[in-house]
Amino acid sequence: MISNKPSQTKISSVASAIALSCLFSVSPMSQAANNEQILSFNSAVTTAQKNDPWLTGNKHLQQAVEAMSHAAASMPDPKMSIGLANLPTDGFDFYQEGMTQLKVGITQMFPRGDSLAIKNQQLRIESEAYPFQRADRKAKIAVTVGTLWLDAFRVQQSISLIEKNRSLFEQLADVAQASYSSALGKTSQQDIVRAQLELTRLDDRLDILAQQKNAYLGMLAQWLSTAFTTSANSQQDAISAISQLHNIQLAQQLPQLDLLNNKLVYGKTWLSVEVLAKHFANHPAVFALDKKISASKTGIHLAEQQYQPEWGVNASYGYRGNDPMGNSRSDFLSVGITFDLPLFTENRQDMVVKSAISKTEAVKTEKILLLRQLLGAFSSAKGRLLRLEERKILYQTRLLPQVEDQAEASLTAYTNDYGDFAEVVRSRIAVLNAKIDDLGIQVAEQKLILELNYLFVGSLSTANNIAGEQ
Repeated sequence: MISNKPSQTKISSVASAIALSCLFSVSPMSQAANNEQILSFNSAVTTAQKNDPWLTGNKHLQQAVEAMSHAAASMPDPKMSIGLANLPTDGFDFYQEGMTQLKVGITQMFPRGDSLAIKNQQLRIESEAYPFQRADRKAKIAVTVGTLWLDAFRVQQSISLIEKNRSLFEQLADVAQASYSSALGKTSQQDIVRAQLELTRLDDRLDILAQQKNAYLGMLAQWLSTAFTTSANSQQDAISAISQLHNIQLAQQLPQLDLLNNKLVYGKTWLSVEVLAKHFANHPAVFALDKKISASKTGIHLAEQQYQPEWGVNASYGYRGNDPMGNSRSDFLSVGITFDLPLFTENRQDMVVKSAISKTEAVKTEKILLLRQLLGAFSSAKGRLLRLEERKILYQTRLLPQVEDQAEASLTAYTNDYGDFAEVVRSRIAVLNAKIDDLGIQVAEQKLILELNYLFVGSLSTANNIAGEQ
């Protein structure tokens, strides 16, 4: 059972874990020599978290619920009544009859049982869920914005690799042209056409990658723009602020993110579902649902107060005028209590309590579904990460050196007039594609670490303890 008061240690540990997941050895945003902004991974994530309107709205919602909790603990206002009683209709003379009086009354109602205290407690528990919702939102922003940055980085570096290799293909085309013109080698006109064709294909790949980069930077713009979170001087300023985001250049260094918990990912011991569920129970999203469950359980106690009677106290003072002879008449004071009798509870109170119980059970199923989702995401991301690391090792230790050796061998054979120019081109394309694939593997690895770090947010210390016990 989660306590009614939010644990400051848990919330601070959540915030620390989020901060840890965003601190990488990447330089912050700076100005390049050509006045283009350099956007680092860390800057993108922290800027998006700082300028997210959802977080501001969530704080206002928390303040609204907290204010309502204070209001719910207050007694209802008393009711005043002023009336003229028993006025004779034959003459409407206030002094004619002895029962005619001017009445002033006050009534105070008392809520059923402990309804005020329970409602106050329920709203207070609901307000305690908002800090965990914001922690979960920040962690999700880190994944979303970080993934967009990494995708844009992959495209940017792919463009750089193709541009560097384009000059090599231009040199191959020049060599083929010179060999064909001199008629000393085996170069044919087909080889020249092939070289020009590959240059055209590289240009086409560059255009496609440029479109992809613009798409990713456009998606990043909605997270990084502060034009709609601060007071802009004009609509033109807002448009200018957004358009500048498309001119941003990303940092040239791929961030090497660290897993918040290596033991759960690389541990050799098989962990049961129960152990993993205990680990993910410390996730801020789960904490938020725990608060929702606690508030819903309090709603059951609130519904049970419907079985208690509602009490009311009333008092009135009746002023009477003098009789026709001028003698003073006594004024009247009336005091009484009212209460209802909840006798027929089958179709009302019983159903209200039953509804509150069903709502609580429904929220519990939300927690079960969330834990299933976290467990499934962990299993999927862990398996993909392990396979990616195997591919990364394969590329860096065997495949890349082999395609480089093949390219050098084919070029040597061609320059010595016993090789094929088409094979030289194919080997160079293979080298370029292998480097781009290796870049994609490294970026995909960092994206998976981002996903896993989201699962570990807020539960790092508990995860270490669990993994150490296995």
